[in-house]
Amino acid sequence: MRTPTSKAAAALAAAALALAACSTPGGDESVPGVTDDTVTIGTHQPLTGPAAAGYSTISAATAAYFAYVNANGGINGREIEYLVKDDAYDPAATQTAVRELVTEEEVFAIVNGLGTPTHSAVLDYLDQQGVPDLFVSSGSLTWNQPDVYDNTFAFNADYVTEGAALAQYAVEQDPGAVVCVLGQDDDYGEGVIEGVETVVGSNEIAEVQTYSVSSEDLTAQLGAMMAAGCEVNVLGTINGFTAMAVGTAAQMEWFPRWYVSSSGADYPTLAGYLGEDLAPVLLQGMVSVNYLPFSPGGEWVSLFEEINAEYNDGAPFTGNTVFGMSVGYLFCEALAAAGDDPTRESLVAAVESGDLVGNGIVPLSYSGDDHAAYRAVGVTVVNEGVQDYVGATYEVSAGRVTAIEPSPVPLENEGIPGE
Repeated sequence: MRTPTSKAAAALAAAALALAACSTPGGDESVPGVTDDTVTIGTHQPLTGPAAAGYSTISAATAAYFAYVNANGGINGREIEYLVKDDAYDPAATQTAVRELVTEEEVFAIVNGLGTPTHSAVLDYLDQQGVPDLFVSSGSLTWNQPDVYDNTFAFNADYVTEGAALAQYAVEQDPGAVVCVLGQDDDYGEGVIEGVETVVGSNEIAEVQTYSVSSEDLTAQLGAMMAAGCEVNVLGTINGFTAMAVGTAAQMEWFPRWYVSSSGADYPTLAGYLGEDLAPVLLQGMVSVNYLPFSPGGEWVSLFEEINAEYNDGAPFTGNTVFGMSVGYLFCEALAAAGDDPTRESLVAAVESGDLVGNGIVPLSYSGDDHAAYRAVGVTVVNEGVQDYVGATYEVSAGRVTAIEPSPVPLENEGIPGE
């Protein structure tokens, strides 16, 4: 009798395990991370390290939203257990954290892993393991490759979209302004630069400067931009470096106009860096883009403020709070749509169905052929310490920027999907 190859033997063993699982009462036991009462998911976040000050509060806000959902019966009768691993914004640490979540904790899915360089380090691994890789916290185009990574979905509007929308608003507001760009030296900065080029052309950007997240000073970059006569500075920077750029320019007695990607433009976070006295002055008129509901007094914001007070120890309420809770809401919406007995396959199918609506100011874009979340963004401006939408909203597709009307998703069922 011919001896099976190791590959064939492995396939036979897998088939035997699958049959055994199917014959096990309460088949949820065959689905990693799913029991009759719970669904366990995980994430990697920069709780320490160079990105911590800007983003460490996101996962706490997501956890608070899940606690609210759990206190109100969960999703399809299951509570959500949310495991957060610190990767210090270090790709090597991300690999360790995610492997622990998958092999030791046996999570159902990875949700909202943060960062372009960090999540890129685990993208292939999650694909090989067949783990749903949902709502990556980064605007890199890497996450929208359904033909290559069929389980991976973006959450942020991509950086090209944001850069193009910022540039479009800038040329409409001040057609003759000298436009420059400062970006992180990875997909983040490259995407914002590409978006600006889409609108003004590569030859019309007066100066392009980059920085590394290990940098401790932006004097050289800002000096070059000042010398180039930059009037509108488009920033593809995380919060800490946005504050550094604005503060450094002020020390140089240079006050250009700032147009900042959503990942680095959260006013309360920036005020924490710059100080409550200086922030209203230095950030007056700062333009950014976003796609989530953070207008003061809005119904989603009011709900999230209540959840934050009760389930997040009253932590400061910032754009990161809205971001984290919005991610939690979208996961719950996907989980509810995945059915009473969810599988990894039904979870991915729920996202690809096109039926999820999220809670943004523009529609979600998910489908089987498109794993991007938002292809449109709204413009926000800081005025006297208040950051809010001004009505201008742009969709970016096939290199074209089109003005559209926002279409905010209304709050229903007290913010709990599936009710």
